[in-house]
Amino acid sequence: MRDQAEQLRERMLQNKKTRPTRLVTVTSGKGGVGKSNFSLNFGLGLIEKGHKAVLFDLDLGLANLDVLMGITPKKHLFHLLEPDTTVWDIIEHGPGGLEFIAGGSGFTQIMQLDDHKLDRLFSHLDPLQGYADTIIFDTGAGFSKESMRFMLSSDEVILVTTPEPPAITDAYAVIKMLHARNPAVSIRLVINRASSEREGKMTADKLAMVSKRFLNLDIQSLGYVSDDPYVSKAVKMQRPFLLTYPQSQAARSIRNLVERYLDRPGTSDASVSGLNGFLAKLRHFIR
Repeated sequence: MRDQAEQLRERMLQNKKTRPTRLVTVTSGKGGVGKSNFSLNFGLGLIEKGHKAVLFDLDLGLANLDVLMGITPKKHLFHLLEPDTTVWDIIEHGPGGLEFIAGGSGFTQIMQLDDHKLDRLFSHLDPLQGYADTIIFDTGAGFSKESMRFMLSSDEVILVTTPEPPAITDAYAVIKMLHARNPAVSIRLVINRASSEREGKMTADKLAMVSKRFLNLDIQSLGYVSDDPYVSKAVKMQRPFLLTYPQSQAARSIRNLVERYLDRPGTSDASVSGLNGFLAKLRHFIR
């Protein structure tokens, strides 16, 4: 473990440049839309393109990224409060070179930490700045205070929904809530389980239209993920579908999303606040 941690530190020092680390929160209006499965495979898609991604599982109560990978985390975020524990000690290694950190049951306890413990926790996360190109927070669905604070502190939010009317309604409720708290919030849509490109586009256009009409908010779509039976097969195998069925429609959809995410303007521009900016904003919301 220590040798592995030392290797990670060396890689961090080699890669730590002036580039900012982008903080992305993945959320949904309701559960059951495939948000965590998207986060997992999206992170792997970024890695395939040579884009360093670290994934945080912060879906309190329903944390299942480890289940999707068939891995039992040995440590979680709050182990950073233990003596002689660093961020490199709590990083778990999944398939395809994915690195992830389990939030554990202590996610909500962040809000109850005293200043000393909060400073200690945040300082231990600081080495991830520059080590990762993107940090992905997979949060719980809906409007918990903890999830909302992470969304508002991130550089952008990826909102996952499906074409079903209840999911669309709940997704719009998330958009309204975020816009009310921060009119400048950056939200990107992903339509999961779309039966066709047409259905995916129509669903995204519908949400974009009502957001523009009633909130004067421009919502961009990253694209859609095909409704694909190979996804459920991979879930039963506890393997990411991007790796297990790389030629499936869902896997091709993820790769298209990744291309769009990396190619769009502003992915690495000066507007990205980085990990230090994220932690400063999160501290503001906590206190």
